[in-house]
Formats: sequence, structure tokens, C-alpha cells
Amino acid sequence: MTFDDFLLAFFSLDILRQAWPILWSGFKITLLLSAIVVPLGVIGGTVLALLSTVRSRWVRWPLIAWVDLFRALPPLVLLVFVYAGLPFAGIEVSAIGAVAIGFFLNTGAYYGEVLRAGIESVPRGQLEAARSTGLTRWQTMAHVVLPQAVRNVLPDLISNTLEVVKLTSIASVVALPELLFQARQAQSVTYNATPIMAAAVIYFLLLWPVVRLLSRLENRQIAGRR
Repeated sequence: MTFDDFLLAFFSLDILRQAWPILWSGFKITLLLSAIVVPLGVIGGTVLALLSTVRSRWVRWPLIAWVDLFRALPPLVLLVFVYAGLPFAGIEVSAIGAVAIGFFLNTGAYYGEVLRAGIESVPRGQLEAARSTGLTRWQTMAHVVLPQAVRNVLPDLISNTLEVVKLTSIASVVALPELLFQARQAQSVTYNATPIMAAAVIYFLLLWPVVRLLSRLENRQIAGRR
């Protein structure tokens, strides 16, 4: 293969112009999915992290089982089960609903573990000091503990969010027309790899600023420990 053939196969401007409308529509779906699943994961994770502070075995053991289950299940398997399995029980779920439920269960468990570690990193003395001022347990968690916990594990939260956004590409298995799905559709029509390369570039441009932010936060955290 000559260099010109390589450029034509992977970086054809003519193919890119033809495929751009469908790639753009897929990119907007990817942004929509990210705007849905990331907040859902954070909310679910926050609830799980707060429940982990309850000192009761009737809460602790079911919570451990829940987190372990949905961290162990591959998100792709979970997504296919919700979309294609639940209808056998008479529960019809749309493609975007299946993605929302699947990611809520899977990413919520991961966010929950990150936030739990953040809560445990806050000195217990601060909790006791806040309680001594008259704050309730949950007011103390909301106004004293959680803000510090989030700050302590912020790099981990951002890293997890990066993975969640990248995982939205598996929504293509339920025929949701996100970026990867549309790129593959364009590739099948044009018989050219340019749409896939364009999708890779779009993902890079979307996530690279977040990667750089994560690196800065990690370096700052390391410097603070010295």
C-alpha cells in the first residue's frame, strides 16, 4: 500500500464531507448520553456512599452485595440484559432507557466506592466537632464531610467520569445512534475507514482537555503530599 492509498483509506476528505452530517448527529447523541449517565452515576454513588456510613449490618451487607454485583458485571452484559432480557418479564425499555438504567447501576457502584473512600479520608474529629455545634448527622455529612470528601478524591472522580463517557460507545449494541454507531454506519456505506478515524479524533478532542485537567489535579495532589 502506498502512502496515497493509506491517506485515501483512512483520511479521505471527500469521505469525511459525506459522512460529517451523520457523525455530527451521533456526536450530539453521545453528548446527550453523557449528560444523562454521568449525573445518574454520581447521584447513585452518593446515595451508596452515604448508606455506607450507616453502622448496621442490615444495611451494610446488602450494600456490599449490591456494589460487588454491579462492579463485577460487565456494563455491556448489563446493558444487553436490561434491553433484551427485561422484555421477557413484560418490561419494555427503550434503548436510551436501557442505557440510563444500565449505567446507573454500574457506574453508580464505582462512584459510590470512590466517594466512600473520600468520606473515610475525612478525619473523624471533624465530624464530631460539627455534631457538637448542633448539626444533625445528615447535615454534617452534607455541609462538612461530603465537600471535603469530594475534594480529596476529585482526581478519581474525574478519571471515573472519563471512563463513563468512553463507555457510552457501547450504546451502539442496542442500536442507539451515538457516535460510534453512526461512524460504523458511514463506514459500511462508504467502504472506507475515514468515518471511524474521524470518530476517534472527535473522542480525543472531547476528552483530551479533561485528561489534561486530571493530570494537573494529580500533580497538584502529589505536590501537596511532599
